[in-house]
Amino acid sequence: MSKKIIASSFFLLLFSFSAAVIPCAALTNDPLEGLNETAEITVLDRSAGSQEDFVQTLIGRLIGTILSFVGVIFLILTIYAGITWMLARGNDQEVTKAKNLLTDSIIGLIIVFAAYAITVFIGNFVSSI
Repeated sequence: MSKKIIASSFFLLLFSFSAAVIPCAALTNDPLEGLNETAEITVLDRSAGSQEDFVQTLIGRLIGTILSFVGVIFLILTIYAGITWMLARGNDQEVTKAKNLLTDSIIGLIIVFAAYAITVFIGNFVSSI
């Protein structure tokens, strides 16, 4: 009897939280709004006309591209570590290897996000001068 109560309580909570999220997704007017704002921020500004502005923008885009690529690599490593852990089937050596890889890849992701945040901060600071 208590298993039925626990199961029904679980599904009730699950569906009540999902019902709160669905209207929020429907209220967004433009699904590309955030992407368009990001594109406007990162687009190469050709209106400045100055070679110095072009070089600064090019360097900023290059750094952003490199950080994005490294972030994707760490994300793939995180997924690989999770799959390795799930397929270890109780083998302690494989589980330890997967845990270490997962820890290292999460630390790498944190470093990449911090580097990106620092780059954006410095770029905004330098461009405002």
